Amino acid sequence: MEKILNTYTDNLPKIRCKWLTEDDIYIKYHDEEWGVPIYDDNKLFEFLILEGAQAGLSWLTILKKREGYRELYENFDPLLVANFCDQKKRILLNDARIIRNKLKIEASILNAQAFLEVQKEFGSFSNYIWKFTNNKIIQNKYENHDELPSKTLLSDKISKELKERGFKFVGSTIIYAFMQAIGMINDHLTNCFRYDEVKNYYE
Repeated sequence: MEKILNTYTDNLPKIRCKWLTEDDIYIKYHDEEWGVPIYDDNKLFEFLILEGAQAGLSWLTILKKREGYRELYENFDPLLVANFCDQKKRILLNDARIIRNKLKIEASILNAQAFLEVQKEFGSFSNYIWKFTNNKIIQNKYENHDELPSKTLLSDKISKELKERGFKFVGSTIIYAFMQAIGMINDHLTNCFRYDEVKNYYE
C-alpha cells in the first residue's frame, strides 16, 4: 500500500513558489539553487554581481545572461575582476551577452576590490556575510507570495555596512534578494516542495 501511495504522490505535479514563470531555466534555478546555503566565496561574489546587474530588470533576464557573465567575468574570480582595465571595460560594454550598463560594470569592478578587502579582514567573504545571521539560516514561514517582503531591517543593516565599505548597487532590496539567493533566508513558500528540502539542507 505504501509503495502504491508513493508512486501516486511521485506522479503529482510539484507545487512551486508563485513567482516562477514556465521558463525551464527559471524552474531549474528555483528547484536546484534558490535558497540553498552558499559558503564558497566565488559563488557569493557571483550572486553579488548578478543581483546588482538585475537592478531595474527581471531575474529571468539575468539568468539567461549568466553564462555570458561567467565567461566575461573570468568565472567570477574577484581578484581578476578587481583588476579589469579600461580595455576590458570597453569589451564588456560592447558584449550583448551581459547587461551593457556602464554604471553597473564600473560598480562590479569596485565591488570586486571591496570584496577583496573584506576577505583580507575576515579571512573570507563568507565569514563576513554569514556573521549577520550568526551562521544560521533564517527560516521564514510565508504561505502567500504577497507576504514576501522586498527588504527587512537586516537587509537594511547589511546594505548600509556594505555601502560604507565601498560596495555599489547594494541597496536594501538588492541585498534582500541576495540573501534569498545565497540561502541566508529560506523564503520558499511553505507549500512549495522545496521549502522542507531547503529547511533540512544542513540539519
